[in-house]
Amino acid sequence: MADRKQGLTYAQAGVDIDAGNRMVDLIKPLVRATARRGADAEIGGFGGLFDLKRAGFTDPVLVAATDGVGTKVKIAIETGRHATIGIDLVAMSVNDLVVQGAEPLFFLDYFACGKLDPAMGAAVVEGIAAGCRDAGCALIGGETAEMPGVYHGGDYDLAGFAVGAAERGELLPKPDIGAGDVLIGLASSGVHSNGYSLVRKVVEKSGLAWDAPAPFAKAVSLGEAMLTPTRIYVKSCLAAIRGTKAVKALCHITGGGFPDNIPRVLPDGCGARVDLAKVQALPVFKWLAREGGIAQNEMLRTFNCGVGMIVVAAAKDAETVRKAFEAAGETAAIIGEVTASAAEPRVAYTGQLDLS
Repeated sequence: MADRKQGLTYAQAGVDIDAGNRMVDLIKPLVRATARRGADAEIGGFGGLFDLKRAGFTDPVLVAATDGVGTKVKIAIETGRHATIGIDLVAMSVNDLVVQGAEPLFFLDYFACGKLDPAMGAAVVEGIAAGCRDAGCALIGGETAEMPGVYHGGDYDLAGFAVGAAERGELLPKPDIGAGDVLIGLASSGVHSNGYSLVRKVVEKSGLAWDAPAPFAKAVSLGEAMLTPTRIYVKSCLAAIRGTKAVKALCHITGGGFPDNIPRVLPDGCGARVDLAKVQALPVFKWLAREGGIAQNEMLRTFNCGVGMIVVAAAKDAETVRKAFEAAGETAAIIGEVTASAAEPRVAYTGQLDLS
């Protein structure tokens, strides 16, 4: 018995169960604030529950998505700014749901670290809860994993899982997309959550510290500017879909940029032509291109370049749809059209991005 009393503990191995319990206590009110019809947003059980019938669906099709935030999380770690990275986590999944016409219903997160700091973890979850409220979905569960030896120092990583639903027959993209349909671009809030390995390489090349004034937004630090949260398009997209009945497709511009993402919503035999002169590149992209010497085509396949979501609508409905998005708070502009071409590359460009 004496030998057992002197044996190792889980805490000595680097895992603090008490810290995990403290974090759960800190985040419970944050989670409760995301409650919505169909979910009470309570945590602590072995699984989260959601009542589709109480949410108002009659013949739903479920849609699921999962994503992370990539190496953007390294900037949050290096700057000590953890309050908004959770918004990015939610955005990357719920934006993928709404492009299929689905309303996000609930979200689960996975937080992995080397040594759990309950206050820092709670700050991350505060951002997740804020993103869930913005998207109208409930945070119904998650997992916190303390893994010494896998993660070191203050490193952590995030993954998110979202489930949404659409009534049968209302999923996007619609089958009648064809040549002459119009592409409407919705402005992004910044780099969003793709291309950060290149972003970090450019910052390293520039020699600037994260706490230096951002060259493209001097009112904030470079780190703060690069952590601008991914825009969540859920409410505006659902409003336009339901209000106009004229949205044929939505395309979330994530990794792969324009050339890889636009074809994902086009039928066989169709391509797209984008007028780059109508794409309003944000100052952050101009700085990245200039400081990194990044070519236009590399910018277009790595970053959103100022357009975070693309809408497809018939030419006769394009202005109605564009105005619906403007009324819902988006900056929307017609940036191109669908073409009758299956040739590779399926996305062609006219004009030039203004990266000066």
